[in-house]
Amino acid sequence: MSSTSTTAQSHKLMIFVLSMSLYGLATLVSELIPSVQVGIIEFSVEFFLFIPLTLAMLFDPLSVALGAATGELVFSEIMLGQFGGLGELEKFLTVTIAIYIAGTIVKDPRNMKMVALAAFGCTALQLAMSAGVDICKVVFAVEEFEAVEGLPESVFFTEGFAFVNDLLFSGILFCLLPTMFLVPRLYGKIEPLLGMKPRSAENAPEAPSAKLVLGAVVCFVVAVAVACLSEAGFSLIEWEAEWAESMTAVYAGLGIAAVVVAIAGYCMHRNAVLSRA
Repeated sequence: MSSTSTTAQSHKLMIFVLSMSLYGLATLVSELIPSVQVGIIEFSVEFFLFIPLTLAMLFDPLSVALGAATGELVFSEIMLGQFGGLGELEKFLTVTIAIYIAGTIVKDPRNMKMVALAAFGCTALQLAMSAGVDICKVVFAVEEFEAVEGLPESVFFTEGFAFVNDLLFSGILFCLLPTMFLVPRLYGKIEPLLGMKPRSAENAPEAPSAKLVLGAVVCFVVAVAVACLSEAGFSLIEWEAEWAESMTAVYAGLGIAAVVVAIAGYCMHRNAVLSRA
């Protein structure tokens, strides 16, 4: 393997770890933020998706997407003492698809229109895929519908309302606006820390193609299938600890995630020093 290829793989691994630790830390922080109920509308912080979205628009989208999905699984599920088996693959796939597509759409991070379109559109895509999976579980009669007994058709209204609510609240406040603020300000400043050049027309990821769309559709179908199997009782490895979701577990996870972030930051700083030497 050539030195250039080895360096590229090292960069991708560092990006993966950075995305995993930062988004894992963010998902744990979101656990501490209470939701507010106003009538039938619930305002809650579903995610801090702006972190992986920003990184995906500046670095390798696939490494960022896989890192973010892994970080959410490890820190907000396993670290909190629970693992849903096959059911966890559903969110892993939908988050990966949305972030990866967002990163490939933006060729020039200084183009604010494309940054905004990618951030909002791909957040909507992730929420829509999650809602679609829930609807499919009801349609295929593998999940009890509790909202309106005897009227499973109302799942379309329930999931549609939740989709709009999450998109307009979390999607704008914690995805669109922070991404639009961070991307142009970090562009050209954070890349040297990894010994990389800022994204340009020469090194930008390939534009979304029919192959990518087909791959996304296949992954979504797999997500629906595993979610249905999980609800039907075929979860394979599934467990929940006695201390699941306790505040002790949350704070312990926050500490571990912070340490991983600090280590990743140190490695980035050391890489920058060596590259300038």
